[in-house]
Amino acid sequence: MKAEIINIGDELLIGQVINTNASWMAAQLNLAGIAVGQISVVADDAQHIMNSITEAYGRADIILLTGGLGPTKDDITKHTLCKFFDTKLVFDEASFQNIVKLFGSRDIPITGLNKQQAELPECCIPILNPNGTAPGMWFEKDNKIIVSMPGVPFEMKPMMTDKVIPSLAEKFDLPHIFHKTILTVGVGESFLAAILEDWENALPANIKLAYLPQPGIVRLRLSGRDANKEEIVTAVENEVAKLVKLIPDLIFGYDDDSLEEVVGTLLKAKGLTLATAESCTGGYLAHRITSVPGSSHYFKGSIIAYANEIKMKFLSVKESDLSEHGAVSEEVVKQMAEEARLAIGTDYAIASSGIAGPDGGTEEKPVGTVWLAIAGPNGTLSKKFQLGDDRGRNILRATILALNLLRKVLKGS
Repeated sequence: MKAEIINIGDELLIGQVINTNASWMAAQLNLAGIAVGQISVVADDAQHIMNSITEAYGRADIILLTGGLGPTKDDITKHTLCKFFDTKLVFDEASFQNIVKLFGSRDIPITGLNKQQAELPECCIPILNPNGTAPGMWFEKDNKIIVSMPGVPFEMKPMMTDKVIPSLAEKFDLPHIFHKTILTVGVGESFLAAILEDWENALPANIKLAYLPQPGIVRLRLSGRDANKEEIVTAVENEVAKLVKLIPDLIFGYDDDSLEEVVGTLLKAKGLTLATAESCTGGYLAHRITSVPGSSHYFKGSIIAYANEIKMKFLSVKESDLSEHGAVSEEVVKQMAEEARLAIGTDYAIASSGIAGPDGGTEEKPVGTVWLAIAGPNGTLSKKFQLGDDRGRNILRATILALNLLRKVLKGS
């Protein structure tokens, strides 16, 4: 089965609203065993909508539309679908009673425009919308399915998961698709690909590998497809086990894990506490750590020592070291970590000091130079990294590298 997604709305084309519907819908279809061949965004224009449906109809088995089902004049999807199917609008009592129930629960009067939303193309199967006034519409023609849904995400999503996907699964004999994402940190995409070349070449024909890089992290997505669900899950998990043996130190988690969650789990399991002393990361490291629910069990606080005088006053960094070696140095970052650990009273402390950019670099210390340190019960580990010239990415990558350094310390690697 091949599907196409058509998202309708001027607001999507002018950038006023981010089209989150497309990625979410594609993910749901893919999990159901339905491949998405194309995603289109079109204006609130009858001819544009008609052209998009006609073109998709010639390529796809399933066409999913969102948007243009509201009560105002710019919502023209129903009328366009009537034209496409050569039919007319008729009043659907069940859809109207759904609107009555919804408005009654909110003590809101129903207007004529709201009542018109219960008028649907005669040839469609209505899909009731418990979260809004616009019903969905299911059409069948020439063994193809066209479904029109509201563009509002909290209305479209339950309609898709509760009604549309189950109905598609009943109608078509769909394969089972299983995805497993392995999260790696420490090397870039090209280096990782070189390490995994032999393993990747030996993958079974029904399992595909995708490299999904982002700053500091490379996600490896294994996607298996088979008629038998248990067999494909087992096959993918077997490949993951081989991968773990190949790159054990580079893997920090799976699927939706985050590095800060993994580090937090390790700290909590060991009954350990953490503090941060941040210069170049400016508090972003503490933010990432505290974004995890329950982080108060192990994270105690942070000292953001951006200026040298703050490093000296609150972290007892020696003025002579700042003068001789500079703020971005092993000597300074180690003192930051050690003093933060003592001042806040934790088992571990992470410190960062670097040149995020875009200026401030020198020939000896170019933009992207970062020193990180982990102070703990067994001493202090420090490490220098040379990142890029983009300020935002440098802060993000330094944070990821710091978390990963602590992860490796906690795991004893």
